[in-house]
Amino acid sequence: MTLTADQIAQFKKDGYLIVKDVVSPDLLRAIRGEYDGVMDRLYDDWFAQGLVTDPAEGLDFWAKLDRARAAGVEWFQPLDISLPHADITEDTPFHFGRAVFDLVTHDPILDVVETVLGGELTSNPIQHVRIKPPQREVPEGETRAHIGVTAWHQDRGVGHPLADETDIITVWIAVTDATVKNGCLRLIPNPPDDMLPHCPQIQTAIPDAHLDQDRAIDAEMTAGSILLIHPLTPHCSGPNTSDGYRWSFDIRYNVSGQNTGRQQFPDFVARSRAQPQTELRNWRTWLGQWQQARTTAATSPHIDQHRWQADSPFCA
Repeated sequence: MTLTADQIAQFKKDGYLIVKDVVSPDLLRAIRGEYDGVMDRLYDDWFAQGLVTDPAEGLDFWAKLDRARAAGVEWFQPLDISLPHADITEDTPFHFGRAVFDLVTHDPILDVVETVLGGELTSNPIQHVRIKPPQREVPEGETRAHIGVTAWHQDRGVGHPLADETDIITVWIAVTDATVKNGCLRLIPNPPDDMLPHCPQIQTAIPDAHLDQDRAIDAEMTAGSILLIHPLTPHCSGPNTSDGYRWSFDIRYNVSGQNTGRQQFPDFVARSRAQPQTELRNWRTWLGQWQQARTTAATSPHIDQHRWQADSPFCA
Protein backbone atom coordinates (compact mmCIF):
# COMPACT_ATOMS: atom_id res chain seq x y z
CA MET A 1 0.00 0.00 0.00
CA THR A 2 1.95 3.00 -1.29
CA LEU A 3 0.87 6.36 -2.67
CA THR A 4 1.04 7.22 -6.34
CA ALA A 5 2.91 10.24 -7.63
CA ASP A 6 -0.43 12.00 -8.12
CA GLN A 7 -1.48 11.28 -4.54
CA ILE A 8 1.80 12.57 -3.17
CA ALA A 9 1.46 15.73 -5.24
CA GLN A 10 -2.12 16.17 -4.04
CA PHE A 11 -1.06 15.79 -0.41
CA LYS A 12 1.75 18.32 -0.79
CA LYS A 13 -0.62 20.80 -2.44
CA ASP A 14 -3.76 20.35 -0.34
CA GLY A 15 -2.21 19.38 2.99
CA TYR A 16 -4.47 16.36 3.37
CA LEU A 17 -5.26 13.11 1.58
CA ILE A 18 -7.91 10.42 2.05
CA VAL A 19 -6.70 6.89 1.30
CA LYS A 20 -9.46 4.30 1.17
CA ASP A 21 -9.49 0.79 2.63
CA VAL A 22 -6.09 0.87 4.33
CA VAL A 23 -6.97 -0.85 7.62
CA SER A 24 -7.87 -4.48 7.11
CA PRO A 25 -11.35 -5.73 8.10
CA ASP A 26 -9.69 -8.32 10.36
CA LEU A 27 -7.86 -5.61 12.30
CA LEU A 28 -11.01 -3.49 12.61
CA ARG A 29 -12.79 -6.55 14.06
CA ALA A 30 -9.92 -7.13 16.48
CA ILE A 31 -10.07 -3.52 17.67
CA ARG A 32 -13.81 -3.70 18.21
CA GLY A 33 -13.39 -7.00 20.05
CA GLU A 34 -10.63 -5.60 22.24
CA TYR A 35 -12.77 -2.61 23.18
CA ASP A 36 -15.70 -4.94 23.89
CA GLY A 37 -13.50 -6.65 26.45
CA VAL A 38 -12.38 -3.37 27.98
CA MET A 39 -15.97 -2.18 28.26
CA ASP A 40 -17.07 -5.48 29.81
CA ARG A 41 -14.50 -5.08 32.58
CA LEU A 42 -15.28 -1.41 33.11
CA TYR A 43 -19.03 -1.98 33.21
CA ASP A 44 -18.74 -4.84 35.69
CA ASP A 45 -16.69 -2.58 37.95
CA TRP A 46 -19.13 0.32 37.61
CA PHE A 47 -22.03 -2.01 38.37
CA ALA A 48 -20.26 -3.42 41.43
CA GLN A 49 -19.76 0.14 42.71
CA GLY A 50 -23.38 1.04 42.05
CA LEU A 51 -22.43 3.66 39.46
CA VAL A 52 -24.67 1.94 36.89
CA THR A 53 -27.74 -0.03 37.83
CA ASP A 54 -28.65 -2.14 34.79
CA PRO A 55 -27.11 -5.64 34.73
CA ALA A 56 -24.68 -6.28 31.89
CA GLU A 57 -26.57 -9.23 30.42
CA GLY A 58 -27.83 -8.49 26.94
CA LEU A 59 -26.00 -5.16 26.64
CA ASP A 60 -23.45 -4.61 23.87
CA PHE A 61 -20.59 -2.09 23.89
CA TRP A 62 -22.77 0.83 22.83
CA ALA A 63 -25.60 0.03 25.23
CA LYS A 64 -23.14 -0.13 28.12
CA LEU A 65 -21.60 3.14 27.02
CA ASP A 66 -25.07 4.71 26.82
CA ARG A 67 -25.79 3.71 30.40
CA ALA A 68 -22.44 4.91 31.66
CA ARG A 69 -22.92 8.29 30.00
CA ALA A 70 -26.47 8.60 31.34
CA ALA A 71 -25.18 7.86 34.85
CA GLY A 72 -22.43 10.47 34.57
CA VAL A 73 -19.63 7.90 34.81
CA GLU A 74 -16.21 8.97 33.52
CA TRP A 75 -16.02 6.65 30.54
CA PHE A 76 -13.68 8.33 28.07
CA GLN A 77 -10.28 8.32 29.76
CA PRO A 78 -10.30 4.53 30.44
CA LEU A 79 -10.74 4.03 26.67
CA ASP A 80 -8.16 6.55 25.49
CA ILE A 81 -4.70 5.70 24.19
CA SER A 82 -2.99 8.58 25.94
CA LEU A 83 -2.81 10.32 29.28
CA PRO A 84 -4.84 13.49 29.91
CA HIS A 85 -3.48 17.02 29.74
CA ALA A 86 -3.40 17.49 33.52
CA ASP A 87 -4.21 15.97 36.90
CA ILE A 88 -2.41 12.70 36.14
CA THR A 89 -2.27 10.31 39.08
CA GLU A 90 -0.64 6.91 39.46
CA ASP A 91 -4.00 5.25 38.79
CA THR A 92 -5.20 7.43 35.90
CA PRO A 93 -6.74 4.88 33.51
CA PHE A 94 -5.92 4.43 29.83
CA HIS A 95 -6.03 1.59 27.30
CA PHE A 96 -3.00 0.12 25.57
CA GLY A 97 -3.79 -3.29 24.13
CA ARG A 98 -2.48 -5.60 21.47
CA ALA A 99 -5.07 -4.67 18.83
CA VAL A 100 -4.38 -0.95 19.21
CA PHE A 101 -0.64 -1.64 19.01
CA ASP A 102 -1.30 -3.67 15.87
CA LEU A 103 -3.12 -0.64 14.46
CA VAL A 104 -0.25 1.75 15.23
CA THR A 105 2.21 -0.71 13.63
CA HIS A 106 -0.12 -1.82 10.81
CA ASP A 107 2.06 -2.35 7.74
CA PRO A 108 -0.39 -0.79 5.23
CA ILE A 109 -0.49 2.41 7.31
CA LEU A 110 3.29 2.46 7.66
CA ASP A 111 3.64 1.84 3.91
CA VAL A 112 1.55 4.94 3.18
CA VAL A 113 3.43 7.07 5.72
CA GLU A 114 6.79 5.83 4.44
CA THR A 115 5.88 7.18 1.01
CA VAL A 116 5.71 10.66 2.55
CA LEU A 117 8.31 10.63 5.35
CA GLY A 118 10.73 7.87 4.35
CA GLY A 119 11.62 4.57 5.94
CA GLU A 120 12.71 5.70 9.43
CA LEU A 121 9.43 6.15 11.31
CA THR A 122 8.76 6.77 14.99
CA SER A 123 5.33 6.34 16.53
CA ASN A 124 4.64 9.76 18.04
CA PRO A 125 2.96 9.86 21.48
CA ILE A 126 0.40 12.55 20.52
CA GLN A 127 -2.49 10.16 19.89
CA HIS A 128 -6.10 9.58 20.91
CA VAL A 129 -9.18 7.49 20.42
CA ARG A 130 -12.29 9.53 19.64
CA ILE A 131 -15.69 8.08 20.45
CA LYS A 132 -18.17 10.80 19.63
CA PRO A 133 -21.77 10.42 20.90
CA PRO A 134 -24.71 12.33 19.44
CA GLN A 135 -24.19 15.98 20.33
CA ARG A 136 -27.64 16.26 21.93
CA GLU A 137 -26.45 13.73 24.52
CA VAL A 138 -23.15 15.45 25.33
CA PRO A 139 -23.43 17.00 28.80
CA GLU A 140 -23.42 20.77 29.03
CA GLY A 141 -19.94 21.92 29.90
CA GLU A 142 -18.17 18.97 28.22
CA THR A 143 -15.28 20.57 26.33
CA ARG A 144 -13.06 17.62 25.44
CA ALA A 145 -12.46 17.52 21.70
CA HIS A 146 -12.26 13.72 21.81
CA ILE A 147 -15.98 13.56 22.66
CA GLY A 148 -17.74 16.57 21.17
CA VAL A 149 -17.02 19.35 18.71
CA THR A 150 -13.34 19.92 17.89
CA ALA A 151 -12.28 23.54 17.39
CA TRP A 152 -10.18 24.70 14.45
CA HIS A 153 -6.50 24.01 15.04
CA GLN A 154 -3.25 22.91 13.43
CA ASP A 155 -1.64 19.75 14.75
CA ARG A 156 1.75 21.42 15.09
CA GLY A 157 0.09 23.80 17.52
CA VAL A 158 -0.61 21.14 20.14
CA GLY A 159 3.02 20.10 20.54
CA HIS A 160 6.04 21.80 22.07
CA PRO A 161 8.06 24.32 20.01
CA LEU A 162 11.04 21.93 20.00
CA ALA A 163 9.15 19.92 17.39
CA ASP A 164 8.40 22.81 15.03
CA GLU A 165 11.03 21.56 12.57
CA THR A 166 10.05 17.89 12.95
CA ASP A 167 8.87 16.02 9.87
CA ILE A 168 5.56 14.66 11.14
CA ILE A 169 2.21 13.51 9.82
CA THR A 170 -1.15 12.78 11.44
CA VAL A 171 -3.07 9.67 10.42
CA TRP A 172 -6.78 9.91 11.24
CA ILE A 173 -8.36 6.44 11.09
CA ALA A 174 -12.08 5.82 10.64
CA VAL A 175 -13.35 2.85 12.66
CA THR A 176 -16.94 3.74 11.75
CA ASP A 177 -17.97 5.70 8.67
CA ALA A 178 -17.33 9.43 9.11
CA THR A 179 -19.99 11.65 7.55
CA VAL A 180 -21.09 15.26 7.70
CA LYS A 181 -24.05 14.12 9.78
CA ASN A 182 -21.96 12.42 12.46
CA GLY A 183 -19.28 15.12 12.58
CA CYS A 184 -16.51 14.19 10.17
CA LEU A 185 -13.40 16.32 9.97
CA ARG A 186 -13.40 19.63 8.09
CA LEU A 187 -10.15 20.93 6.61
CA ILE A 188 -8.96 24.09 4.87
CA PRO A 189 -6.77 23.06 1.90
CA ASN A 190 -3.45 24.62 0.93
CA PRO A 191 -2.07 25.15 4.44
CA PRO A 192 -0.08 28.25 5.35
CA ASP A 193 3.68 28.12 5.59
CA ASP A 194 3.70 28.70 9.33
CA MET A 195 1.62 28.33 12.42
CA LEU A 196 -1.48 30.42 13.00
CA PRO A 197 -2.16 31.81 16.49
CA HIS A 198 -4.10 29.57 18.87
CA CYS A 199 -6.01 30.44 22.03
CA PRO A 200 -6.17 27.96 24.95
CA GLN A 201 -9.61 28.87 26.20
CA ILE A 202 -12.31 26.18 26.08
CA GLN A 203 -10.12 24.29 23.62
CA THR A 204 -6.86 25.30 21.98
CA ALA A 205 -8.33 26.98 18.91
CA ILE A 206 -7.43 29.26 16.03
CA PRO A 207 -9.41 32.54 16.25
CA ASP A 208 -11.96 32.92 13.44
CA ALA A 209 -10.27 36.04 12.10
CA HIS A 210 -7.26 33.95 11.04
CA LEU A 211 -9.30 31.39 9.05
CA ASP A 212 -10.86 31.34 5.60
CA GLN A 213 -13.67 28.94 6.43
CA ASP A 214 -15.36 29.48 3.06
CA ARG A 215 -12.70 27.18 1.58
CA ALA A 216 -13.29 24.37 4.08
CA ILE A 217 -14.08 20.87 2.81
CA ASP A 218 -15.74 17.94 4.58
CA ALA A 219 -13.63 14.78 4.79
CA GLU A 220 -16.26 12.04 4.61
CA MET A 221 -14.71 8.58 4.91
CA THR A 222 -15.67 4.93 5.08
CA ALA A 223 -14.56 2.65 7.92
CA GLY A 224 -11.02 1.41 7.36
CA SER A 225 -9.97 4.49 5.41
CA ILE A 226 -7.32 6.90 6.66
CA LEU A 227 -6.86 10.64 6.36
CA LEU A 228 -3.33 12.05 6.17
CA ILE A 229 -3.03 15.56 7.64
CA HIS A 230 -0.09 17.91 7.24
CA PRO A 231 0.87 19.47 10.61
CA LEU A 232 -0.02 22.98 9.39
CA THR A 233 -3.41 22.14 7.83
CA PRO A 234 -6.23 23.83 9.79
CA HIS A 235 -8.97 21.35 10.65
CA CYS A 236 -11.88 20.84 13.01
CA SER A 237 -14.96 18.64 13.38
CA GLY A 238 -18.56 19.63 13.79
CA PRO A 239 -21.30 18.21 16.01
CA ASN A 240 -22.53 14.66 15.67
CA THR A 241 -26.16 15.19 14.66
CA SER A 242 -26.79 11.50 13.96
CA ASP A 243 -28.35 8.93 16.29
CA GLY A 244 -25.17 6.85 16.58
CA TYR A 245 -21.53 7.18 17.59
CA ARG A 246 -18.60 8.21 15.41
CA TRP A 247 -15.43 6.26 16.28
CA SER A 248 -11.92 7.06 15.11
CA PHE A 249 -8.29 7.10 16.16
CA ASP A 250 -5.75 9.76 15.38
CA ILE A 251 -2.11 8.76 15.58
CA ARG A 252 1.08 10.42 14.39
CA TYR A 253 4.44 9.46 13.01
CA ASN A 254 7.62 11.49 12.74
CA VAL A 255 11.03 10.90 11.25
CA SER A 256 13.06 8.96 13.82
CA GLY A 257 15.57 10.99 15.79
CA GLN A 258 13.51 14.18 15.61
CA ASN A 259 11.70 15.74 18.57
CA THR A 260 8.17 14.41 19.09
CA GLY A 261 6.70 17.57 20.58
CA ARG A 262 5.63 15.75 23.72
CA GLN A 263 8.84 14.33 25.07
CA GLN A 264 7.34 13.54 28.48
CA PHE A 265 5.41 10.69 26.83
CA PRO A 266 7.00 7.61 25.22
CA ASP A 267 7.65 7.09 21.53
CA PHE A 268 9.03 4.04 19.74
CA VAL A 269 10.49 3.03 16.38
CA ALA A 270 7.62 1.69 14.31
CA ARG A 271 9.66 1.09 11.14
CA SER A 272 13.33 1.25 10.29
CA ARG A 273 14.64 0.23 6.90
CA ALA A 274 18.21 0.89 8.06
CA GLN A 275 18.00 -0.90 11.43
CA PRO A 276 14.93 -3.14 11.56
CA GLN A 277 16.13 -4.69 14.82
CA THR A 278 15.26 -1.39 16.55
CA GLU A 279 11.55 -1.70 15.75
CA LEU A 280 9.31 -2.34 18.73
CA ARG A 281 7.40 -5.61 18.30
CA ASN A 282 6.00 -6.30 21.77
CA TRP A 283 2.83 -4.44 22.77
CA ARG A 284 3.45 -5.15 26.44
CA THR A 285 6.66 -3.13 26.26
CA TRP A 286 4.62 -0.24 24.85
CA LEU A 287 2.15 -0.59 27.71
CA GLY A 288 5.00 -0.61 30.23
CA GLN A 289 6.45 2.57 28.75
CA TRP A 290 3.16 4.38 29.26
CA GLN A 291 2.75 3.01 32.76
CA GLN A 292 6.17 4.39 33.63
CA ALA A 293 5.30 7.72 31.99
CA ARG A 294 2.16 7.87 34.14
CA THR A 295 4.15 7.27 37.33
CA THR A 296 6.67 9.94 36.35
CA ALA A 297 3.94 12.46 35.48
CA ALA A 298 2.10 11.77 38.73
CA THR A 299 5.18 12.38 40.86
CA SER A 300 6.79 15.27 38.93
CA PRO A 301 5.95 18.94 38.28
CA HIS A 302 3.26 19.42 35.63
CA ILE A 303 4.44 19.89 32.02
CA ASP A 304 2.08 21.81 29.74
CA GLN A 305 1.17 20.02 26.53
CA HIS A 306 0.99 23.18 24.41
CA ARG A 307 2.78 26.53 24.15
CA TRP A 308 -0.16 28.98 24.07
CA GLN A 309 -1.13 31.57 26.69
CA ALA A 310 -4.71 32.71 27.27
CA ASP A 311 -3.61 36.34 27.73
CA SER A 312 -2.19 36.60 24.20
CA PRO A 313 -3.47 39.68 22.29
CA PHE A 314 -5.26 37.60 19.65
CA CYS A 315 -7.35 35.87 22.36
CA ALA A 316 -9.14 39.13 23.24
